[in-house]
Amino acid sequence: MSVRAAAWIAAPLALAAGWFKAMRVAQKRRATVMHGHWVVPGGGIAAAARPSLPLVVSLHGSDVFVAERVAVARRVATKVFRRAGAVTACSADLGRRAIALGAPGDRVEVVPYGVDVTRFRPDAAGRRARHAELGLPDAVPIVFAAGRLVRKKGFEYLIDALPALTSSPRPVLALAGAGDLGDELAGRARHAGVADRVRFLGNLTQDAVGAWFAAADVVVAPSVRDDSGNVDGLPNVVLEALAAGAPLVTTMAGGIGDVVEHDRTGVIVAERDAPAIARAIDALLGDSERRTRLAREARARVEARYGWPAAAARFEAAYDRALVFNSMPR
Repeated sequence: MSVRAAAWIAAPLALAAGWFKAMRVAQKRRATVMHGHWVVPGGGIAAAARPSLPLVVSLHGSDVFVAERVAVARRVATKVFRRAGAVTACSADLGRRAIALGAPGDRVEVVPYGVDVTRFRPDAAGRRARHAELGLPDAVPIVFAAGRLVRKKGFEYLIDALPALTSSPRPVLALAGAGDLGDELAGRARHAGVADRVRFLGNLTQDAVGAWFAAADVVVAPSVRDDSGNVDGLPNVVLEALAAGAPLVTTMAGGIGDVVEHDRTGVIVAERDAPAIARAIDALLGDSERRTRLAREARARVEARYGWPAAAARFEAAYDRALVFNSMPR
């Protein structure tokens, strides 16, 4: 039996367990609002656990992707959207797709999840420690990227960009994360002749990722909409890199364009364009004043708009809207 087949068989049991736990916690804590993350399954579980309570549903990306392609998930999502008093989407693109699935437009609001600006912050002193960790001289630039090693992260295009870099000394890519494409990406680096310039760090703690963001000369988030149509709503690493004051090269995939402004808080390139990634990295490595300006503006933007206090206030407003909606006669 395949792992995927076993997962489908176990799904009903997992849903039942989630429903039972949500119901018990809501009763124990005397909940006044149910908040489900991922419209399927979290939104459905929250709606079923306490049907009489106001409901807020928060979307992430993969949940909407599944609802768009699996009929039963689409039916559940449509019912949950109609039941919810507020729907939050971490990007405008995700909000539009939710409306296409049946979410009432007047109940959908874009609310990025935010970032802990005390954990992800500039730290120039940590740069030497990261070089020592890789066994590199201090003069060697570090390009850092982080995320699951899956298609929608676009890391193959970053590896393909490395041979085209002209900066001297030659930069080294430190790639954090694990996933199905680990072996393929390592093979791609060998085939491109840059295996000695790619370091696979595996899964890291959030604190360790924050330290790498702060130490990197350039951070790259080369996200794409993959061949199946799957795309991140808004990759957490984008906000984390901006908060850490890291010069960022990224794309417009999903909701990235909602938070990154080209040449103000980062550098935006086309999806799946390895030569453009290489040019952007080289340009940043060759212009320290520009890197400093982008980093300063990025940090200020995140502190003002995307820190946890700002996100919390938006979610509190969503709870208020759900309470009002639930009190209306229907």
